[in-house]
Amino acid sequence: MTEEKRPDLTDSLTGFELLRWYWLKDELSDFARRLGIRATGGKELLAQRIAAKLDGNAFVEPQRAPRNAGQQLAGPLTAATVIPVGQRCSQIVRAWFVDQVGPSFGFDGEMRAFFAGVDGTQTLGNALEHYIATRGQGARPIDSQFEYNRFTRAWHEANPAGARSELLRAWQEYRSRPRDQRGKV
Repeated sequence: MTEEKRPDLTDSLTGFELLRWYWLKDELSDFARRLGIRATGGKELLAQRIAAKLDGNAFVEPQRAPRNAGQQLAGPLTAATVIPVGQRCSQIVRAWFVDQVGPSFGFDGEMRAFFAGVDGTQTLGNALEHYIATRGQGARPIDSQFEYNRFTRAWHEANPAGARSELLRAWQEYRSRPRDQRGKV
């Protein structure tokens, strides 16, 4: 099998061919600007928007749930503090969690999902219970938009004694192939 070369980003590219290859977000943003379309959003959304433009198809922007710009928590906070709908993962809330569990606290996917799903009846105590219950569950899945992170985790599992330079070479080789010709790490 002959090795394919990644095509240049030109308006003669098809959407299918664009989606076969790995692109940096900056490359996609620059290309979107050259095509005269929105250059914002996540990498996957940007690639889908460009693919639609290249294929001459209309692109329907996904509808985002409106953010409740209502009241946000302010100190002092306690475990009995009710979390309002639309509460952000703010520095004030983070500081309360750090006081409860220590400096290792962070708003990971589990906690962001908890806060996104509050209905105005949950308390910070409920959030703390959720945080504690979701620790120590092992490695969590990495969303597809974080392709490098997924690759890195899989590579380290397959090469536990591997050096960073080997990882970076493997990543460069992996991303240089079209998606349909990539094997396992």
